[in-house]
Amino acid sequence: MKRQQITNQHVFKLILASALVSISSLLLVFITQQLTEKAEHFIFETVSETQKLLFIILPTLGITTIYFLRKLVFKGRKNKGITEIYKTLDQRKDHLPTFKIPSHLINGFLTVSTGGSTGIEVSSVVATATVGNMVHTKHFSANKYKKELICAGVTAGVALLFGSPLAGLLFALEVIARKTSKTLFISCGTSALLSLAFILFFNYEPLLPFKITTWNEYAIPLFLVLSLLCGLLSVYFTLLVTRMKKLFGNINNNFLRVNLGAISVGLFILLFPVLYGDSYHGLKEILNPTHVITLYSLAFLMLLKPLAAALTLGAGGDGGVFAPSIVAGAFLGVLFAHICNAQFGLALIPLNFALVGAAATLSASIYAPLTALILVCNLVPNGYQLFIPLLLGSFTAKYFAKRILPYNVYTYDFYLAKKEADLAAK
Repeated sequence: MKRQQITNQHVFKLILASALVSISSLLLVFITQQLTEKAEHFIFETVSETQKLLFIILPTLGITTIYFLRKLVFKGRKNKGITEIYKTLDQRKDHLPTFKIPSHLINGFLTVSTGGSTGIEVSSVVATATVGNMVHTKHFSANKYKKELICAGVTAGVALLFGSPLAGLLFALEVIARKTSKTLFISCGTSALLSLAFILFFNYEPLLPFKITTWNEYAIPLFLVLSLLCGLLSVYFTLLVTRMKKLFGNINNNFLRVNLGAISVGLFILLFPVLYGDSYHGLKEILNPTHVITLYSLAFLMLLKPLAAALTLGAGGDGGVFAPSIVAGAFLGVLFAHICNAQFGLALIPLNFALVGAAATLSASIYAPLTALILVCNLVPNGYQLFIPLLLGSFTAKYFAKRILPYNVYTYDFYLAKKEADLAAK
């Protein structure tokens, strides 16, 4: 009985600690999200109406500011995205330093608001994981619950960004913890419930205001073909990010490294303003039934969004693969539907294929089909009507991409380390 009481006390403390992590993470991400969206919209609209040539230098201003912040305020310490969380979890004595919270959130805000073609999702994930790590170091719960508290923070961050507590919980389990346990469900479940209350209180609206009308079974083979194409798109994106980081990492001249990437992104934005920031605004515009866009433009946007994101990250911007994968995948889905309609006289619904493309590309980019499935279901008001095509697309693209490439953006560093260790062993 005494042992059971001790266990119950540990669980109770874990719930309280998870709640503290969740509330803190929700507030941090909410402030960052609101500031980023408002600043991104204001700068984009102002420059569009006054002097479009400013698009060329805006990413440079943002990434240069990040460079000086890293050098002067954060003492030259770099951010390495979700890899930092993996290292912390694999080496239990290692902790995420507190500076990761302001560093990632400020840098994510600066990157996206000034046009850097990525999103604040990964910045928010690392910052909220750090919140969980901080609470763990204060011994509010048993020492063995480090992973649980980190995942509680991540759950809250992703849940708020996409208005989906279930997507936040699945991402924490699929991508961060990479396993399941009773205590992980308790910590992430606590965080998801608090996130749901927060989302309902602030009346969060879906990212895309369009509704699914219907889908037909005859389109299933076409959804599967699109999923394979999305798997290839994710591989293209992953290779771009890893190669660009390696290429820019070999440039010793800081001025050249920042400006080479940032000005290239600025030029792309000047030609295709849709590429500005996270590009969710551009996606809404293209999915509007009254909007007219050529197939060539869609093809360029599909290929340029991952390239612009890779250049942003290579130049020193802060961000990840969520927004670029969702947007590029949606562009591919719309392009695929329009080509099928034009060439084969079909009556495919572009919105349906955009959502399947978004889910498939995201799933293949982060190797997390359940997260991608639920997240995209929540991008539109009635997305669960498309559940079966999204399910097929998410799993098909993930396994296809994994057969082509043994790593994704998150696991690249660990893949290299293992490869080097295997070579050394031989």
